[in-house]
Amino acid sequence: MKEPLPAYERLRARVSGAENGWFFAQLADHVAERRRAMGLSQQQLADLTGTTQPAIARLEKGGRPPRIDTLLRIAEALGCDLQVRLVPRSE
Repeated sequence: MKEPLPAYERLRARVSGAENGWFFAQLADHVAERRRAMGLSQQQLADLTGTTQPAIARLEKGGRPPRIDTLLRIAEALGCDLQVRLVPRSE
């Protein structure tokens, strides 16, 4: 029988987007969709948020999750509210 992954390994898999539709994977898609809908390039969004174009590209590809303050600046630049929720897991 295969042993379950330790909690930190499960979290790492989720953060990397390994589970289809998880938070950061969804967020990456929303940022890219909203940016394109507003007619902004990655560089323009980076300039508006005080970050770099490669950081925006990493976010949109579902790479390393950005810091919450960066997400707040991105949400503001895209005319959005950032909502983060904790939802109890069902057993």
